Amino acid sequence: MVGYMTMTGHERRHAQCDHTGGSLGDRDRHALITRLGRIEGQVRGIARMIEEDRYCVDILNQISAVRESLRSAASVLLDSHIRSCVADAVASGDSRRAEVIYGELAEIFNRYSR
Repeated sequence: MVGYMTMTGHERRHAQCDHTGGSLGDRDRHALITRLGRIEGQVRGIARMIEEDRYCVDILNQISAVRESLRSAASVLLDSHIRSCVADAVASGDSRRAEVIYGELAEIFNRYSR
């Protein structure tokens, strides 16, 4: 049996997700892409603020806003992943898929709990 940590990202993705077309619905995908476009604009704005030598606290506030926006986008993706890929892997009864998905979730939760 191949362990979670020895698999590549491509192998892990195919081991647990059998869906086609992604776990996000069209509406959620569009909303997330729109949100990421706004975040991209915020980041460009921060770069301009730095170029213009703006007040550090104002820049830090904008950085904080971008971090929160990214955290929110990650939450949407995580929710979608749990409702589709994780639920499918657990319901499949395939212990390898379940092991992989549990390892992946543990890694995600550890990364986001920092």
